[in-house]
Amino acid sequence: MEQLNLFEEPQEHGKPVHILNGEYIYIPDFYNSEKANRLLNSFMTEIQWNQESMNMYGKQVLFPRLTAWYGDNDKPYSFSGITLQPHSWSQELLEIKKDIEPLCQTKFNSVLLNLYRDGNDSISWHTDAEKELGKNPIIASVNFGAERVFQLRHMHTNERIDLILKHGSLLIMMGELQHFWQHQVPKTKKVNSARVNLTFRVIV
Repeated sequence: MEQLNLFEEPQEHGKPVHILNGEYIYIPDFYNSEKANRLLNSFMTEIQWNQESMNMYGKQVLFPRLTAWYGDNDKPYSFSGITLQPHSWSQELLEIKKDIEPLCQTKFNSVLLNLYRDGNDSISWHTDAEKELGKNPIIASVNFGAERVFQLRHMHTNERIDLILKHGSLLIMMGELQHFWQHQVPKTKKVNSARVNLTFRVIV
C-alpha cells in the first residue's frame, strides 16, 4: 500500500491536486484564527445537533458523532438508512456558503454538519456518492476546532492519502473522486477537544 502525505511536497495555494480518478484543493488557512474561532463558537452553541442511529446486524447503533442537516427546505438527504430533513440556513452557514462558492464554482443548496466531540468520535470508510448528489459531485469541507487526520483510500489500488485538516481550513473534493476514493476520520487518543466539520453539497 502506498501512502502519500500532502505536506511532503508544497502545493501551490488554492490549486487543484490531481490524483488517480479525482482531484482536490486544500487551503489550510482559508479562515484566519479570529474568524474561525467566532464560527466555531457559533456552531457549538447554536446548531441543532442530534445523535443519529442506524440499523446494523439487527441492532440500532448510535453514530460516533453528532450531526445536523441544513439547507433549502425541499432538499432532504438519505444515507446509512436514515433520511434527514433540513433546518433553515443560519446566518453563519450562509456566510460560509457565500465565501466558498466562487472558488468551488458551485451554488450549494445543502450542508451536512458533523460534531466530533473528541478523538473517540469518528466516521468510518465511506464515499459521498448517493444518487441525490449527482455524477461527480463537488463537495466542500470546512473545518473548525481540533485538527484531525482525514484519510482517502482508492477503492481499487488501496493507495492512501492522509491530510491534516486544520482549524479554519477548506478541502474541496472534485471530479470522479467520490466514485473511486473512500474517506474516513479515524479515532485517535491524541485529541481531547471538539471538531466541527461542514460539508457543503448540491442535492439534485
